[in-house]
Amino acid sequence: MKAGGAKPKKTSPAAAVIVFLLRVLWVLFVVALPLAGVWAASSLAAYSNGPRWAALLAGLCFFPILPLAWEAFAAWRRSREKNPKPRILTYGDRILLRTLGLNLVFLGALLLAAPKVLFTALSARGDWFLEGAKGAWVDATRRALFATADRLEWLYLATNENPYRDDQPKPTGSSTSSAAPVPTPVPTEKPRQDDKPKRQDEPIPEPTPTPRPEAGRARWPFREELHPAVLSVPPEVETSLAAVAKHLASKEPDPVLRVKALHDYVADRIAYDGESYVAKRYPPQDAETVFSTRKGVCAGYAKLLVAMGEAAGVSIAYVVGFSRDMGGDVAGEGHAWNAALVDGKWYLIDATWDAGYLKGPAFVKEYSTDYLMAPPEVFGANHLPDEPRWQLSATPISRGDFVRQPNLRPGFHAKGLVLVDPKRSQVTVDREAVVTLENPNGMSILADFEAKGATQTSRCQVTPGATTLVQCDLPAEGTYHVRLFANEARVGSHSFVGQFEVNRRK
Repeated sequence: MKAGGAKPKKTSPAAAVIVFLLRVLWVLFVVALPLAGVWAASSLAAYSNGPRWAALLAGLCFFPILPLAWEAFAAWRRSREKNPKPRILTYGDRILLRTLGLNLVFLGALLLAAPKVLFTALSARGDWFLEGAKGAWVDATRRALFATADRLEWLYLATNENPYRDDQPKPTGSSTSSAAPVPTPVPTEKPRQDDKPKRQDEPIPEPTPTPRPEAGRARWPFREELHPAVLSVPPEVETSLAAVAKHLASKEPDPVLRVKALHDYVADRIAYDGESYVAKRYPPQDAETVFSTRKGVCAGYAKLLVAMGEAAGVSIAYVVGFSRDMGGDVAGEGHAWNAALVDGKWYLIDATWDAGYLKGPAFVKEYSTDYLMAPPEVFGANHLPDEPRWQLSATPISRGDFVRQPNLRPGFHAKGLVLVDPKRSQVTVDREAVVTLENPNGMSILADFEAKGATQTSRCQVTPGATTLVQCDLPAEGTYHVRLFANEARVGSHSFVGQFEVNRRK
């Protein structure tokens, strides 16, 4: 050691370990970014039926091809300089930084290009590369992937404006039921499309920090016939919604059937405003306006039911969220519906979807009781409230779970059908789409398919039996909607009971 020289500083073992761990974490982060990009791009490709090889190729480009090419180009330029400056970073550090920069740009571009569908794609098809694989590691990997997708829910909510969320009905003070605590969530909507589609649309009350509402079990499914009191409302009574509500309440002492009478009046007397829904420009949806014009979208139906419940002494809440209709996206769109409190239990109601459906912009009146106090697990197959407590479930599902679950209507369950396969809202096939059902009650099943966004339908082959097999020969590459219809008898109208989105590869 030279005289006057300073001793080199020694690094403590603890500091060395910390530096090493930080470096490992840094490397893992940089390596994870390309994997995240490939996962996002390939899931988008699987969801939209695009070429997954292109997504995988893009992943290879962003690690390692482009970082290495960038480094090679920088080295070539440096070799042409007369007095190159000393390098500060090592070769490995430069590769890592180039990889980080390129992949941040790649992920940013994906977010900007497809913000609305990225969450849906990751939730619906984020496990596409595990299809057909089995084992504990597969289940664990799938859970991890979907848990990661769930953390991106904010992206979906930030880019899917719900026009009904801030438009909430105000109490008029005429209710005798104010003693019952009514939690207040948020709305959504759109009417059914063609062969028994249904709708979604507007507002809801602000939730207060109250316990989760307790679900009740009513008498669902109800017979599809209007309550007698609704059929005999005197003309002089129909001058005000309060008068109608009090009249119906006076004619029905049973608390469950009283709610049915209110539901039936709203579903029967109000026509869905298809023109406004298609134009996405809504006139006032307050209860008085909807009652007087006899027209509204989902928010209007739900607000009117709240107001009539208030006048009849029944606690009815306004609920907002998302619902999935025929021909729509598997993630759904904004909608509004209701929950009614009867004997201390809450029941879910959607008078909008029980009123009829849309054929184009035209409303087709078709009263039903499908969504009148349906069990929460049945109602929740195509309704997801913004407030989890309005799922009325001890174990609420996530938005990702909602996206993945098949879009089945209450009639599917009411007819005793059980879905065997597929268990997902969207699947990919090579040519033939196959649906397997348990059909213990011997229901007559019909099925058809149509290309997404098209109107021409084709029939599927149905093999009846206790296990019913539906086979749809998809003619070309593309995305299709496979729809199921059921009836007690082979002749007569078959009601729409479920739908699957199917991608056919080349």
